[in-house]
This record gives sequence, C-alpha cells and structure tokens, in this order.
Amino acid sequence: MSLFLSLTPRVEAWDKLKEHIAVGPRETETVTIEDAVNRVLAQDIMAPVDLPGFSRSTKDGYAVLASSTFGASQGLPALLSLKGRINMGESAKVSLRPDECAAIATGGMVPEGADAVVMEEVCEVLDDETIAVTQPVAPGENVVGEDEDIPSGTLVLSRGSKLRPPDIGALAAMGITEVEVAVGPRVAVISTGDELTGILEDPVPGQIRDGNAYALYSSVKALGGRPKLWGIVRDEYEVMREVFAKAHAESDMVIVSGGSSIGERDFTRQAIQSLGEPGILVHGAAIKPGKPTILAVAEGKPVFGLPGHPMSCLVVFNLFCAPAIARWMGATVDRLEISARLGANVPSIAGREDFVSVKLREQDGEVWAEPIFSKSAVISGLVYADGIMRIPLEAEGVEFGEKITVKLF
Repeated sequence: MSLFLSLTPRVEAWDKLKEHIAVGPRETETVTIEDAVNRVLAQDIMAPVDLPGFSRSTKDGYAVLASSTFGASQGLPALLSLKGRINMGESAKVSLRPDECAAIATGGMVPEGADAVVMEEVCEVLDDETIAVTQPVAPGENVVGEDEDIPSGTLVLSRGSKLRPPDIGALAAMGITEVEVAVGPRVAVISTGDELTGILEDPVPGQIRDGNAYALYSSVKALGGRPKLWGIVRDEYEVMREVFAKAHAESDMVIVSGGSSIGERDFTRQAIQSLGEPGILVHGAAIKPGKPTILAVAEGKPVFGLPGHPMSCLVVFNLFCAPAIARWMGATVDRLEISARLGANVPSIAGREDFVSVKLREQDGEVWAEPIFSKSAVISGLVYADGIMRIPLEAEGVEFGEKITVKLF
C-alpha cells in the first residue's frame, strides 16, 4: 500500500526525520566579527573580562557617597565640598570622603569613595568649592558597577545562537575579534516537471517559469545553508534518477520541487527511493497545504520531495527543511511570532493542520490578522502576506475575533 494513503501528522513526521539528523555542527570555520552577523555560533562565548570594567556614571552630575545626601531637600540642602572634575575617557584621579563630591560626565569613571551620582539638575553651585544637593540619592543610583553589565566568566552567548548585531557589539566590547561558526550544509535544489521553463525564457501556453527554485534557493541561503541550483529535470525516471544521484553525491541535503504526488507520471518518489537506505520515511503529511510531502533519508543525507504548487512548496520548506538545516548546523530556527485577533472565520477539518496566510493590520490599538484565502497553486498568497497562522490538528476552524499566533515571514 502506498505510504501516501496514510497521512502522517506533522509532529510525527518531523520526529521520524530528525532521528536521522544528528545535532551539528558538522563543519566549522573561524570568521572575524565583521563577517559574523547571522552566522550560527559553534562555541560558547564566556566573558573574558568584566564589563564595563570600572564603575561609571550614567548621568552628568556629581559623584558622591550616597549617605552624604540623606535627608537633603530644597529647604535643607546637603552641602558638599567639590574636590575636582572627572571627564569621560580618563581615570579618576581623586578619592572622595564623606561630604565630598566630584563633578562627573556621563560615562565618567566613578572615583574611589563614591557609590552614587547626583544629577546636576538637583544641584546648585554655591562657589568654586561648594555644591548644594537638594535631593538625596540611594547607593548605586545613576551608576553602572564595574561588573554590572557582564561579569567575567559569565556565559554570554551559547553555541547554536544566531549572531545578531547587538551580539556583535558585545563581542567587540569584550575584545573578542574572531569566533568559530557553523558552516551550513550544501543543499541541492532540483525542480521537476515538463511544464517548467527557465526564468529567462518566454513560456508558451501550458508552461510556467520555475519560480520555486529561486524561492527555495533564497530560503536555504537565508538560513545559512549553501544552496546550488540543479536546474529543471523532465518527468522521465532515468533522467531523474541520474540527476538525483549526482546531486545527492555532491550535497549534504537534496530538495526536490514537484512530482511528490501519486500521478502516473510522477516519478519523484521512485527516484528518491533509489538513492539509498533507509529511503522514504513519510509520503503524505496531514497538513494543508502540503499533503503530498516526501521526507526521506538516503545514506545519512536528508532528501525532501516538496509539492510543486508555490505556496505548498514554501510552507513545507518552512515546516521540515528549515528545521533540518538548523539541526544540521546545531542551531534552532528563528520564528518571530506575534499575537493577533483573527479578522474572519477560517474553517478547517479535524485531523489535519491548516496553515493560512494572513495580512496584519492595526485597529484601535490591537493587531488583526486578515486571512488570505488563496489556492496553493498561486504564490500571491505568500507575497501579499505578513505571516502564517496554524489551525491545530484537532480544531474544526477558528472564529472571527479569536486570539491567534502568527509566525512572521
């Protein structure tokens, strides 16, 4: 009996596949932090030094011992002796005692003996040697301690994290100039179908340009993989088998777009099965769009058969290919999510997960998600969308106004 006749729930399908994908990274390289943004760390980063490394002021004002200001008010200010000025970027050359202060700039080094900074707005200069403080401060107020930002020895960034611009800034602040990062898998992208033509060609009636290949290529690249386009393969078994075998030999993963259904001319399943053991694990997933999904492993390498319809193709990529690539690299897939209210009733069938494109809008301070009811054969359902919502396996739809979670593109 065909596996396609037994639809596998998404979570179960992923569990079957991930058993064959050990958590990476498989390969690493060292890069400078200038080239590290969006790369996946292959090492834990421990802080080699305290940050900021010295106690510093967060305000323009006067460094003081906080207890010297207790009880200060407009009617009865605390009078402090001015012992000098500390500019940003220079070491504090004064040491303070009770009832003494030093003028300090934002970012300046808090001198020995001081534990707070009084903002200059609540101070009055009486003469060259005396400051009147009209409002008390607490110990630590307007001050960042020498290890308050990042203490030495702290785990700052974990292996598997995707480096963001703030992370790069933290590395630079700690004096770390190079990091070890994962190298993404080599991913073959193959399109199948007699109806496809190259993007530079003018399709005749009955043909369409191969947009899926470029959408998949970009999706792989965005995740840190190394995609390669293998072109269009016609619906002939021997040709498919030969191209699939070459792509499989030269790649770490293979993604095939089109031909994953069970029509009489769809030879994709046979060609994938010929690549090696254990072969096809799943053919048919309990999702919409994307039912005719193929998940396989051949000689340790994941192979995916994606539906040819553009929306189905990209939905399945995000559900299965993206987490496989991330796992191969030792990372997790970034999934930006937002809570919204549903702008229309969306029906579903129990026993199947539905994924519906939505357009977001704001109304009266709330975010609303308007479903885009498009067929899986058209790509506009994704082009015009901000994200996608999921209807759970057991649900029979979602009603207008219900709170939902939208995964942003």
